[in-house]
Amino acid sequence: MSQQSETMLSRGLSRRGLIKAAGVTAIAATAGVIGARSTRYAIAGNLIPIKLEWTEVAACHSPVGFGLAKGIYAKHGLDVELFYQGASGQTLIQALATRKAEAGPGLLYDWLKPIEQGFDVRLFAGSHGGCQSILVKPESDITTLTDLKGKTIGTFDVMSPSRVAFSVALAKAGLNPETDVTWKVFPFDLVAEGVLKGEADAVAHMDPWAYSYEKLHGFRRVADTQTGSFKDRVCCVLGVNGDYYEANRDAIKRVAAANLEIHQYTAKHPDEVAKWYFDTLKPGLSLEDLTEVLAAFTYHDHWFGKDLLKEVRIGYEDLKLTGVIDASTDPEEIASRITIDIFA
Repeated sequence: MSQQSETMLSRGLSRRGLIKAAGVTAIAATAGVIGARSTRYAIAGNLIPIKLEWTEVAACHSPVGFGLAKGIYAKHGLDVELFYQGASGQTLIQALATRKAEAGPGLLYDWLKPIEQGFDVRLFAGSHGGCQSILVKPESDITTLTDLKGKTIGTFDVMSPSRVAFSVALAKAGLNPETDVTWKVFPFDLVAEGVLKGEADAVAHMDPWAYSYEKLHGFRRVADTQTGSFKDRVCCVLGVNGDYYEANRDAIKRVAAANLEIHQYTAKHPDEVAKWYFDTLKPGLSLEDLTEVLAAFTYHDHWFGKDLLKEVRIGYEDLKLTGVIDASTDPEEIASRITIDIFA
């Protein structure tokens, strides 16, 4: 593991094998390279048990762990167990498909293709926006997405969430994300090194790593998932197994209400959530930096009902632009079919 990796991850997280030098891939997850684990706190009372997946190492998911630790789920009548599903969208799907979890948050784009292919998941809440960036060295002449034409972008997986998101942004900027740029995969903790060594011109990554590159190397942000075509858009949404939802509608409504409260609290008190994140997960950034990262996310925005339906529809339209979604798929029809108006 590189010196930078030791800076970014505590020894405890490294021992769990959450980030491997070979990168985070669906194959590695299937082979057991990613050490999945569950987290639950002692709870008293007659509560509804439910397993929620989450991406423990992602800064934007830290409110989920905070909400469990602070009893907010229990307040809503839930006995929650958290299952760490890895940093790949494919392992998100695996967690629900194999019943390691019943529901949980994930990037909107990560849900959409598997659902199109028949995976029985309903989407019921949007939690926040903004957690990924494209960065370049400070002296780079790249200032806009269109400047990336002919350039190499480093990322941590062949279908990383950052690649998927910024492929959409590039397409909307008039570039072909498959032919006008080159995507190069680096080990998760060495993506910045690829740019520093001249093996890539830009890096596409998620927070807190993207933020750390700005701090450690002076990298400059070209785009993120809060600006441009992503302005006022949802980033992560909560999904649930379709059959579980049909049998446990009240439980999922409680999950939605608890997450709403948790994210509203985070918007007002990012310092408290950052302190929990700093003390519990030890991601390698200072408490001040973590507070700044969490304060930057749009936890104050929420997407339910018609607002979520619109986001899901746009998500399908976005992925049709990049060829991820079949040309014959009707975004309006599929969005209406899989989106739950949870508080109706």
